[in-house]
Amino acid sequence: MKRNRARSLTSPSRPQGHGLASDSQSHRPPQGHACLPARQGLASKAKEYAFLLLKFRLRSEKELAQRLRQKGFSEELSQETVNFLKDKHFIDDLVFARGWVSSRLKRPFGLRRIKQELMQKGLDKQVIEEAFVQAKEDYDEAGIVKQLAEQRLAKLKNIEPLKARARVYAYLMRRGFSPDLISNVLRK
Repeated sequence: MKRNRARSLTSPSRPQGHGLASDSQSHRPPQGHACLPARQGLASKAKEYAFLLLKFRLRSEKELAQRLRQKGFSEELSQETVNFLKDKHFIDDLVFARGWVSSRLKRPFGLRRIKQELMQKGLDKQVIEEAFVQAKEDYDEAGIVKQLAEQRLAKLKNIEPLKARARVYAYLMRRGFSPDLISNVLRK
């Protein structure tokens, strides 16, 4: 008999949301009490997710905060998590920018494109400039453009020269090199 009563209370035939007031309030915390354990649980989940993201690659502060918000964490919790990671030196925009510049120059991409990518990732202009100081000294952009243009023109040798140059110009522009530099190299 007790089993039948238990089944009737949980049966799907009972309309949801139309229970007694005490039923609907039984799952709510008492008013006036902060949900400290729940907040700590969310904070630890936000940190876990942030560490998961950082496991794959470094990220900027803004990028990490955006990903946390996309995952459903509040603005406040996202910022607290970012600040925690920043205080513990798990994230640093300057280190991120230097690493990004280094990896993108190896591909090779132009300085304009790399700078634009860093701005999209929410880095401060001053941080971007600091990251570029060393890169500009070591990176021969004109030499890279010349090398890429020669390689591309060799692949397009069966195409009309004017059309081939236009394609190479477009290719180098997509890679982020300056139009003046590309034009100078293609004229030679």
